[in-house]
Amino acid sequence: MKAFTIHELSRYTGRNGLPAYIAFEGRVYDVSQSFLWQGGRHQAMHHAGRDLTPELSSAPHGDDVIRRLPQVGVLR
Repeated sequence: MKAFTIHELSRYTGRNGLPAYIAFEGRVYDVSQSFLWQGGRHQAMHHAGRDLTPELSSAPHGDDVIRRLPQVGVLR
């Protein structure tokens, strides 16, 4: 698995031909194929290319939803 720095992760926004990645609890997930993440945005509040660990506590779903996504790396 690829190890991403927060700076490297920030490039994966789902725009300019790049996939959309998010980090959660030290793992990096690909949200590119999720219809809920079209254009690298989710619910007009969350953006790909970021560590969303702190934001999940206010989400209406649990972390199981994130863990079902394809993991593509780890966050250093």
